[in-house]
Amino acid sequence: MLVAKILKSNGTDGGLLISSGVDFASLDFSEPVYIPFEGLDVPFFVQSCRERGSRYIIYLNDVTTLEDAEEMVGREVFADVSAEDDDEQDFTGWSVFDGGDAATFGHSAASVFVGKVIGDEPIPGNYCLYVQLASGPGRDGTAEVLIPLHPDFIISADPSAKELVLDLPAGLY
Repeated sequence: MLVAKILKSNGTDGGLLISSGVDFASLDFSEPVYIPFEGLDVPFFVQSCRERGSRYIIYLNDVTTLEDAEEMVGREVFADVSAEDDDEQDFTGWSVFDGGDAATFGHSAASVFVGKVIGDEPIPGNYCLYVQLASGPGRDGTAEVLIPLHPDFIISADPSAKELVLDLPAGLY
């Protein structure tokens, strides 16, 4: 999984300034990170990591000079990150609604019933739900769609009613 991008060197001792879409400091540093070089994923171990605002300064094994660090600038950093199964919610059986118009117009429009969740696809970094679409114009109620459960899409979730209201992009279902 892509965990960071190397933005620039930091200092003359091999330090690297990175941006990360994950909490990089919480990664298991006993496992390597991988940086592609000429099509090959080269393993590196993080020797140290400290936050710098919304970014991180890291030091990798075998990157000990400014020249080494400059060779890394612009590269992506990957890691084997396992999902936390204990924290995942099982949405099977939940009703999915598209509340996009309701959210846009201050809840003046009703949410649209999209369908029922029949499974999930835990794609790393992109958890998705299989939804059996409701019957409607041109649909017989047997079609399925894969909907990403992205935090930006979630309007509300009601575990007691098993209802999930999302702001779905046009054309997704």
